[in-house]
Amino acid sequence: MLRILQVKNGAGAVEVVAWDGEGAARVVQGVASTYALAMGAVAAGQTLEQAIEACGLGAAVDLKKAQAEGRLLLPITHPDAAHLIVAGTGLTHLGSADGRDKMHKAAQSTEKPTDSMRMFLMGVEGGKPKNGETGVQPEWFYKGNGTQLKATGEDLISPAFALDGGEEPELAGIYLIGPDGTPFRIGFCLANEFSDHVTEKGNYLWLAHSKLREAALGAELLVGDLPEHVEGTSVVRRADRVIFEKPFLSGEANMSHTIANLEHHNFKYALFRQPGDLHVHFFGTATLSFSDNIKTEPGDVFEISAAPFKLPLVNRLAIAAAHDVVIKAL
Repeated sequence: MLRILQVKNGAGAVEVVAWDGEGAARVVQGVASTYALAMGAVAAGQTLEQAIEACGLGAAVDLKKAQAEGRLLLPITHPDAAHLIVAGTGLTHLGSADGRDKMHKAAQSTEKPTDSMRMFLMGVEGGKPKNGETGVQPEWFYKGNGTQLKATGEDLISPAFALDGGEEPELAGIYLIGPDGTPFRIGFCLANEFSDHVTEKGNYLWLAHSKLREAALGAELLVGDLPEHVEGTSVVRRADRVIFEKPFLSGEANMSHTIANLEHHNFKYALFRQPGDLHVHFFGTATLSFSDNIKTEPGDVFEISAAPFKLPLVNRLAIAAAHDVVIKAL
């Protein structure tokens, strides 16, 4: 499968790289960014593979060396980070309601079905509609813009006021809005939808606050259809020891919604169909170290890997310095 990456070369310039996951990775000639490549493909009525073929391939790139030297970048960025919208959907995976339900039951001290469980069951019953039908809408949240995204090897920085900084291993879809408002799916990335689970546990209406955190994307932008079954591993390391290791599942075989249904309910809003915008949409997970009573600490390292992605997503947890915000009247 075709993968597109952005890699910094030895001179510090960004190169777009095409790779099939097996052979040599090579520079795509004549394009300065994945965004420019995708915009050109839309304008020419081409697929990404056709656009890359038209550009031609140049020098080979040693991805292992680039990874070791910290030169693997986000697979796509927007020239104006404010025009990259980062959002996601939760309670979309089979088993994803368990941890959330436990948190909310503890907060409510009741055994009645929580809103999270009700939302999850709605997805199980109506998240995979037949062709031509509209399925039930999922839980949706906003994470920010392109300034929130970190590449593999970079720190995930939790705000000083946060109560927790925990990993969420999952997949994200990457989309470009064409000149006429048509959303084009560029591909899929391995992702860490980093969140504040302690804040969310305090009151489920604080979910929106808990999601306003940074997030990380793996280096590979996988072009084409996502496999039905994706199985990976989420690891948290502290110094020289593993404090959490667990498999996670994704792909539609392990989800209560289809990808198409999640896409429909995001892009049905004209607000999210502004020409030239990019979107990163997180699809959710059922695996969290927080659910296993892990309390992360600054310096902990999150490692997420999953086939068919070849390169792991690795980020260290850091805490931002406290910053007083002063509101001034004009």
